[in-house]
Amino acid sequence: MRSKGFDGMVCSIAGVLHAIGDRWAVLILRDLGLGLSKYEELRKSTSVTHATLSDRLRHLEENGLIERRKYQTGPDRYEYILTRKGTDIILVIQALAQVGDKWAITGDAGPPLKFINKNSGRMVKLALVEEKSGEAVRLRDVRPQAGPGADDLVRWRVTKFDK
Repeated sequence: MRSKGFDGMVCSIAGVLHAIGDRWAVLILRDLGLGLSKYEELRKSTSVTHATLSDRLRHLEENGLIERRKYQTGPDRYEYILTRKGTDIILVIQALAQVGDKWAITGDAGPPLKFINKNSGRMVKLALVEEKSGEAVRLRDVRPQAGPGADDLVRWRVTKFDK
């Protein structure tokens, strides 16, 4: 499934990619975020093989993105629930959908899925905001800066920005 790991890489993005695993896991997370939770629902939605689905669910559970809960005995059946960490990763899924919709990746018929505020009924989108003030920031105004966990390679990457 996975060719090369991200072991030893000091990068939050690489860490999230490792925790997710691959494209099938992204679709599984999408479905869990939409409220599907049972194995057969996930299988129907993704059309993935049993072996692949089982492997990806195990990987997501091992990485703390989902937890498995028994909902039936005799035979035992489980549902899969997003953890708090998994719920945060749904932001990545929504960002992918937002970019796909903007550039009509799936065609000209319009977005296949909309995200709305359940209170107002209006569409929502992800945006960059200042952490303290909450004010919107344009992407072109964002600059990387080495953080406290940066290693030499991260600091080198930051020096290459704007050159």
